Amino acid sequence: MMFLFVYLLRRLLYALSVMVGVTFLVFVIFNMLVEDPTLILLGKYATPKAMAALSHQLGLDRPWYLQYWEVLQSAFTFNFGSSWATKQPILKIFQQGGLVSLTVTLPAFLIGNALLIYVSLWMTQYKGTIWDRLLVIGCMIMSSISILVYILVGQVFFASKLRLFPIMGYKNGFCACLPYIILPTILLVLLHFCYNYRFYRTIMLDEVYQDYVRTARAKGLSEEVVLFKHVFKNIMVPILTTLVKDFPSLLFGSVVIENFFGIPGLGNLVIDAVSLCDFPTIKAVTIIAALLSIFCNILGDLLYTLVDPRIKL
Repeated sequence: MMFLFVYLLRRLLYALSVMVGVTFLVFVIFNMLVEDPTLILLGKYATPKAMAALSHQLGLDRPWYLQYWEVLQSAFTFNFGSSWATKQPILKIFQQGGLVSLTVTLPAFLIGNALLIYVSLWMTQYKGTIWDRLLVIGCMIMSSISILVYILVGQVFFASKLRLFPIMGYKNGFCACLPYIILPTILLVLLHFCYNYRFYRTIMLDEVYQDYVRTARAKGLSEEVVLFKHVFKNIMVPILTTLVKDFPSLLFGSVVIENFFGIPGLGNLVIDAVSLCDFPTIKAVTIIAALLSIFCNILGDLLYTLVDPRIKL
């Protein structure tokens, strides 16, 4: 128990230093390196008087250390203020957009990883066969094609011609949103599978040739038991590493999908914030993404000790 407390304290100090660095970098980028936001917001014909008034309204005329303190404070209080574009509280916008994004990305994340694990384990029996080579080559080709191609083909063929799904749009409510998220989810599952299959295949092939696997097969255990009980258990660490790395992208990782399908999630929020020069929203997105990454790294370290007792914190 003491080791766990010391580890969490050490990681907390590490997270604190990372957040100070992230907030300072964000502050420097958006307050010192970027053009005067009042000029961007008011346009090139803005008068000095109007720019000074807006600068005072936004608090940009205060000393830099007070402005940085506000950014640093927001990382720990989650009080990001209001959006310059919509005037709504940023945290409220995040809550609404985050739930919408998760309706697409979370099913794709769960289905995609389950399919990856199952197919990769099963295909270890067919290494070097025509089916194995076709699957590898197919994934290489498909992962080399831009996501825009899949989106346009899906919208034209499945939505416009076959009319199986709506081309774009979104409705709130579980049953109401289902027709709108099926096609984006299928595309995300397909892309996730193609991008990650070769990695999963490699780690599983490295494991199936270990001595304990040959021993299990020599004892007469069925191939399903060998693969899904023994092999799967021993490759959980690299799988967890991949899952933890991908988890923060559930909120901000579907920018292109949300934009083309008209889904009002956080991906669209990021695009709107950039196009409207909504700096408070962009700062909040950067800080929250950093916090999610730190939290997932700590959670991943704790999960390693559960799946592999040999790993110590």
